[in-house]
Amino acid sequence: MAKGALMSPKQTPMSSVDRAWLRMDTPENPMMICGVLALERPVSIQRLKRTLEERFLRFQRFRQRVVDHGDRAYWQEDPLFHIDNHLHRIALPGKADKAELQKLVSDLNSTSLDFRRPLWQMHYIDNYEGGAALLVRIHHCIADGISLVRVMLSLTDKTPEPTLKRVAGKPETRTGNASRRRSTLHRLVDSAQVAAQQARLFIDSVRQEPNYPLKLATTASGVAMDLLKLGLAPYEPRTGLKSPLSGRKQVAWAEPLDFAEVKACARALGGTVNDVLMCATTGALRRHFAANREAIPECGIRVAVPFNLRPLNQPIDTLGNEFGLVLVNLPVEVQDPIMCFRQVQENMNRLKRSYQAQVTYSLLDLFGRGPDSLERRALDLLSNKASAVLTNVPGPREALYLAGSKVTQPMFWVPQSGSIGIGLSIFSYAGTVQFGITVDRAIHADPNAVMDYFHDSFAALRHAALAGRPAAVKQLAG
Repeated sequence: MAKGALMSPKQTPMSSVDRAWLRMDTPENPMMICGVLALERPVSIQRLKRTLEERFLRFQRFRQRVVDHGDRAYWQEDPLFHIDNHLHRIALPGKADKAELQKLVSDLNSTSLDFRRPLWQMHYIDNYEGGAALLVRIHHCIADGISLVRVMLSLTDKTPEPTLKRVAGKPETRTGNASRRRSTLHRLVDSAQVAAQQARLFIDSVRQEPNYPLKLATTASGVAMDLLKLGLAPYEPRTGLKSPLSGRKQVAWAEPLDFAEVKACARALGGTVNDVLMCATTGALRRHFAANREAIPECGIRVAVPFNLRPLNQPIDTLGNEFGLVLVNLPVEVQDPIMCFRQVQENMNRLKRSYQAQVTYSLLDLFGRGPDSLERRALDLLSNKASAVLTNVPGPREALYLAGSKVTQPMFWVPQSGSIGIGLSIFSYAGTVQFGITVDRAIHADPNAVMDYFHDSFAALRHAALAGRPAAVKQLAG
C-alpha cells in the first residue's frame, strides 16, 4: 500500500469498519467485490468512458487511493489518476463463449488490485457471444455489496438512448437526473426492508417505547446473548467445503430462473422468495455432497449472509460499509424438499428477530480500531464457523441499458474472508433470478455442477409445492 509520512490536508481518515475490510485482504482471499454485466451488443469505448466519467467518477472514492500509516488508514486523491489505468479493453479467445468468460473472470478474481492506485478495475470484453461484457472489480473497503450494486446500476438507463452530460468539477455533484436515478434505485431495493427493520430494533427504536428503561435492558440482554451465541457456536463440521485455500478461484453462473415461478412457489408454500432460494441453495449443496459420495453433516452447515443495516433513504453517494453478518444454518441433512423449506423458513425467521447483524457490525468496528493481530485471530475464529458466504441482492424489475446496449445477464460476487473458500450469489433482474458461485480450486467442488444442482433443487421444491394442490398448480402454470 502507498506510504505517507506526513498528514496531508487532502487525506480523509478511513472509518474503522472500512479499515477492518481493508486488513482482511490476503493472497488467498483478495477483498474484492466482482461483477459481470453481459451486454447484448458491443458498445463504443468512448461512450463507456463518458458514462463512467459522468456517473461513476462522481463518487470521490473512485479517484482516491489508500494511504496506510500502520495504525491508521486514509483516503487520498490520486495525483496521477487517469481512467485508462482502470478501464481496459480485451477480447476472449477461441469460441468467446460462456466457458471462456468464466475462465477470464476466474483468473481476474484470483488477482489482487494495485494498491498504488484507487482500488477498482474494469475490463470491457469484446467478442462475447456476439455482444460484449463488462467485468468490474472493486475493493470491499470502498463500500459494501448492496451499495456497489446500486452504484453499478446507476451507470445504466431504462432506454438505449439517454442524454449524457459530462459532470465537471466536484465528483459528488448532484443533478436532477442523478436524484431520479437514486429514487428509482431505492425502490429497487425495497425487498431489503426486513434488514432495515432489524436495524431499527436497536437503540434508536427502543427510545420510542414508553417503557424505555426496561426495553433498553431487554435489548442489551438480547445483544449480549447473541454475542455469546456467536462466540460459543461450534466450528463447522469437517467437509470437503473446508480445505486449505490456494488463492486460485473458479467462477460459474447458472442459467437464470423465472422470477414469477419462484414467487409463485413461495406463495404456494406460505413463505418468501428468499426462503425458496435459500432452500434451493441447501438442496444444491446436499446434491454436491451426494455426488461426491461425501458424508452429509447431521446438523447441517452454516453460511455467512451479509445483512443490510443502511437506511433505505440514505443517498447513493454515501459509500462505505454498513452491514452485519448473520450465520444461517442450511439443513443439508433434510432430504424432503418441503421439510427442508420449513426448516429454512424457521431458521430465517429466528434470525430476523435477533441482533446478530448489529453484533457482527460492532465487532468489525472494534477490530478496525484494534491491532492487526486481534483482527486476524477474530477473523480466523469467525470464519471457522461458516462453510460459505451467501448473498441475495434484489435488482431492477425491468431490463436496463449500459452505454446503449441491453444488459442481458448481470452477476455479482462478494469476497470470502479468512478460511472460507466458497461464495454464493443470488441476484434478481428483469423477471429472472441469477445464481452464481466462486470457489477456491483447492476445494473439491465443480462450480458448474453446483449450478446444475441449484436448478434441480428448485425444480424438486416446485414439484413438491404443486403436489396435491390444484390451486397452486394453476398459479404456477400461469
